[in-house]
Amino acid sequence: MNIIVLIKQVVDVELNIRVKDGALVEDGLNYVISSWDEIAIETALQIVESVGDGEVTLVTIGPDQAAEALRKGLAMGAHKAIHVSDAGFDGSDSFAYAKAFAKILGDRDCDLIIAGKQAQDTDAGLTAGMLAEFMDLPQATNVTKLGQIAADKLTLHRGGDNGSEVIELSLPAVLTVNDSLYEARLASLRGIMQAKKKPLETLDLAGSGVDAATVGIAGRQTVIDQLVEPEARQAGQKFEGDEEETTKQVLDLLVNEAKIFA
Repeated sequence: MNIIVLIKQVVDVELNIRVKDGALVEDGLNYVISSWDEIAIETALQIVESVGDGEVTLVTIGPDQAAEALRKGLAMGAHKAIHVSDAGFDGSDSFAYAKAFAKILGDRDCDLIIAGKQAQDTDAGLTAGMLAEFMDLPQATNVTKLGQIAADKLTLHRGGDNGSEVIELSLPAVLTVNDSLYEARLASLRGIMQAKKKPLETLDLAGSGVDAATVGIAGRQTVIDQLVEPEARQAGQKFEGDEEETTKQVLDLLVNEAKIFA
């Protein structure tokens, strides 16, 4: 079972993020693998381990520093990685990245392409779905549980609008995984040392075969106009005293001030 995992290096959202003049303040930021993509790596490793054969290849498009994310994924247990890095990708949106991945992966033999449900910086959740369309592959999004795995098909559960859906997909296929599927393993010291020796292929725009007109500013379909910090949450009200009396106070607030029953 050969699996390709798409990963993205993103800003660590657990740290303080500042916005100034509609743009992200870069000073002091830390970058990590998007948390959903870590689950995608774990999912791929679990599948390969369960079938007892195959390999996991990580692929990312990003600046030089994105190699750190690939090395971490290799330390988790992935077998090899592909880093596509070129300033020509600057300004790309989900559509442009999906077009690029379709070109990069088009001639590569694989049974599954897995990505996180969304990236923790944009929360768009669009690239993998578009990729499946561009590559004419079946897809399942928001996968919450894996079922039977065979050479030519896969059974899974996905979170749908009205509950859990059970789907059987023919392979090859594209999956995006929910963060409830697995807990990503920590890289061991041995894994970190081994990662230094694993293959990491580096490609630029020309080497990847991607048409420059389909990516970057020229290829994007959407534009982020500006970033805005959310308003600080106002302090809540605390009601103390007799339970019957405080219940009346809360109901009065909800009906007459919040007007949630209007």
